[in-house]
Amino acid sequence: ARGIRPPILTDRGLEAAVAALAARSPVPVAVTVGVPSRPSPPVETAVYFVVAEALANAIKHAQATRVDVRIWRSNTTLVAEIEDDGRGGADVSGNGLTGMRQRVAALDGTLRVLSPSGGPTTVTAELPCE
Repeated sequence: ARGIRPPILTDRGLEAAVAALAARSPVPVAVTVGVPSRPSPPVETAVYFVVAEALANAIKHAQATRVDVRIWRSNTTLVAEIEDDGRGGADVSGNGLTGMRQRVAALDGTLRVLSPSGGPTTVTAELPCE
């Protein structure tokens, strides 16, 4: 299981793991995490990989020059919102977004993608967490 879940996520939690993703990004990434306690490992892992994929998409496809990652807890829901300033027009049926949607749905969550032509693109994952 340790090979599937990044060690920094296991050892230091979601905020540190997402900050590490941001630090490796070739475009500036602002990270804001407001989660008072750690979510369950499956939820934490799903959010981590949604953020990783959304960042990869912003860099590879959107020609983004900036990405904002915001993660917070709202009652019994963990929300992750990734917004880039790229060109928009994301292919919601593409493999990356389909994989994100399936990962989130497996935990009874939802994934929304708003990506009008001209941008920005906003990916929002909402996952239940008790």
